[in-house]
Amino acid sequence: MRIAMKPVVDLLKNRANLASASPDTRRSAAADLAMGGRAEAIPFLKAAAATEDVWWVRYTMQEAQALLEVQAADPAVQLAAVTQLGDLRSLNSVSALQAIVEAAQAPAASAAQQTLATAAATSIAQIESWSSWATAIETLFRGISLSSILLIMSLGLAIVFGLMGVINMAHGELMMVGAYATFMTQQAFQAWVAPEAFDWYFPVALPVAFVSAAAFGWLLEATVIRFLYGRLLETLLATWGVSLILMQAARVYFGDLTAVIAPEALRGGAQVMVGVYLPYNRIFIILLSIVCVLGIYFLLFRSTLGIRVRAVTQNRNMSACLGIPTRKVDAYTFAFASGLAGIAGWALTMVGNVDPGLGQNYIVDSFMVVVTGGVGKLAGTIWAALGIGGLNKLIEPFSGAVYGKVFILVGVILFLQWRPQGLFAAKGRSADA
Repeated sequence: MRIAMKPVVDLLKNRANLASASPDTRRSAAADLAMGGRAEAIPFLKAAAATEDVWWVRYTMQEAQALLEVQAADPAVQLAAVTQLGDLRSLNSVSALQAIVEAAQAPAASAAQQTLATAAATSIAQIESWSSWATAIETLFRGISLSSILLIMSLGLAIVFGLMGVINMAHGELMMVGAYATFMTQQAFQAWVAPEAFDWYFPVALPVAFVSAAAFGWLLEATVIRFLYGRLLETLLATWGVSLILMQAARVYFGDLTAVIAPEALRGGAQVMVGVYLPYNRIFIILLSIVCVLGIYFLLFRSTLGIRVRAVTQNRNMSACLGIPTRKVDAYTFAFASGLAGIAGWALTMVGNVDPGLGQNYIVDSFMVVVTGGVGKLAGTIWAALGIGGLNKLIEPFSGAVYGKVFILVGVILFLQWRPQGLFAAKGRSADA
C-alpha cells in the first residue's frame, strides 16, 4: 500500500514545493515532477510557470512540462513539446529526442512518427549547437578563474623574484600559511562566536592570513634570505629546505586534509544562461585578483614605499647613499610579497581543501607566469597568467590535466628560447641593472 501511494505523495509534495519561497526548492520540485513522468503534473507546472519571476526557475518548469508532454498520446501535443524543447535548448531532453528519432527508423513507423522524428532531429541540432557555445563559455570562465588564482599567487612572486632577484621556493608554503590561518580563524569562530555570526569568519580571516604569511616571510628574510642576496643557487636550496620544513610541520599539526566551510554568500552560483553556470566563489576570486592588481600598481608606482623599492632594486648602493634604509626596504618588500601569498591561500580555501601540499600545486605554474611575463613586469605577469591559465583549461579536455601541464611547460620553454626576456622586456636603467 505504501509503495503504491508513494508516487501520489511525491506528486502532491512537489506540487506544494512549486509555491515555496525558495527558488532552489521550486526548481528542484519542477525537476522532480519531470522525472516522475506523471501527466497529472502538467497543469501544476503550467500554472506555476505563468507566475514565476525567476527566469531559470521558469525555464525548468517549462522544460519539465515539455518533457512530460513528449510522452502524451496526442501527436499534436508531442510535436509542440518537441519543438519547444529545441527552442529551450534543453540539454536534459537529448536522450528522449534521440529515442523518438530511433523509433521512427522502424519499418512500421507511421507518418506521424516520421514527422515527429524530423522535428526531434531539428531540436537535437539546435541543442547541440547551443551546447557547443555553452561549453566554450564555461571553458573560458574556468580559464579566467584559474588565471586569477595563478595571478594572485604570482603577484607576490613577481615582487620577490622579479624585483628583489630572490628565488623563493617556499612561496607556495607561504600561501599554505594563509590557508591554514583561514582554517584556524574558522575554528575559532565555531568555538567562540554565535552561530548566526559564523560567516563573518571569512572577512576576518583576510587580515589574519595576510599578517600570518607576512610574519613568516619577514622571519624567513631576516634569518635566511638576508645572508644570501645575490647567490641564486644557495637561495633556491635554502628556501626549498624551508618549504619542506613548513610542509612537514603542517602535516604533523593539522593532518593531511582539512576543509574550510564557504560563507553563505559564496555558495551556489549564477545561472547566466542555459547550460552556463558560474559559481560565486570563482567570480569572487576573479574580482579579488583585479583588486590585488590595482593595489599593487598603486603601491609600487604611486607610493613612497614603491619608489623606494624600485630605487633599491635598480641601484642599492646609490639608494643607501641617499638615505634609504635598504635593509628595512628588503624586509618590508619580502613581507608584503609573502602577505600576498597569504591572500592567495585565503582565497583558495573557497575552491578546494587545505592540505600541506597546497603550495606545491601552484609554485611551478607561478614561476612560469613570472618568467614568461617578463621578470619584474606587472603587466607581463597579468598577461602570462591569463595565457597559461586559459591554455591549461583549453587543453585539459583533450589531453587530461597531467599532459596538459606538460604541454604548457614545453610551450613556455619554446617561447623563452625565442624570447628570453619574456613578454615585456626591461627598458632603460632597469635593463642595465
